[in-house]
Amino acid sequence: MKAFEFLNKNKDQNHYIKLGITMVLDKGLSPEFLKDYLKVCGDYISFVKFGWGISAVQDREIVKEKIKIYKRYGIEAYPGGTLFEVCFSKGLFEEYLIECMDLGFDALEISNGSIDLSLKDRKEVIMEAKDRGFTLLTEVGKKSIEEDRKITTSERINLINQDLEAGADYVIIEGRESGKSIGLFDNMGNIKVDEFSTLINSTPVEKLIFEAPQKNQQVYFILNIGSNVNLGNISYDEVISLETLRRGLRGDTLGKVDI
Repeated sequence: MKAFEFLNKNKDQNHYIKLGITMVLDKGLSPEFLKDYLKVCGDYISFVKFGWGISAVQDREIVKEKIKIYKRYGIEAYPGGTLFEVCFSKGLFEEYLIECMDLGFDALEISNGSIDLSLKDRKEVIMEAKDRGFTLLTEVGKKSIEEDRKITTSERINLINQDLEAGADYVIIEGRESGKSIGLFDNMGNIKVDEFSTLINSTPVEKLIFEAPQKNQQVYFILNIGSNVNLGNISYDEVISLETLRRGLRGDTLGKVDI
């Protein structure tokens, strides 16, 4: 039972309400840390991304152990899209899928942030990963600021809808760790309002995960989409803070959200 449990009750259904997807970035947390950490905030995390290629520089037994710990809390873990890009570019996609299955990953991310991936190849790898039983997330956007700026809003929208049609469960909107000068964010980390409005009016927003590492971004998405908005690239030490924003338990959203 949560403290102040009377705040967490749905008057009609009388149960604890879980709000939106929160995807956390794991940059190398230890298994022992996770065992204590998830006691505090495991209820609020849906996905954990093992960032970039960090899975490939850790002992596989440690990776397996961490995935098992996450699973105890119903959290789906997946390797970062950059690791997929490395493997695919080396012609090792099949080996990548087998290793992910052996390690126990529940989900995969398909991206082309640093490589050129044709629409044909993108569709084929999405379908292949889905056939293997993975929850499939794709990412739209480039890691390079210069390259990302070349992508028009309509191109982002088309790619999102194409990925979903190919079988992707969710599409991640690139925001990187910084949340600046990429995707929907300007060089100060503020949301490009016109592009945001066009995008959410042209795609199924419940299928989108917005990378939003900064608090002002999280607040904006919550106030403009709702407490159930899906947010990603959340630092492990910001999960509880984000949950209070979703629930109107922090000044930025107090009296402004309805759950």
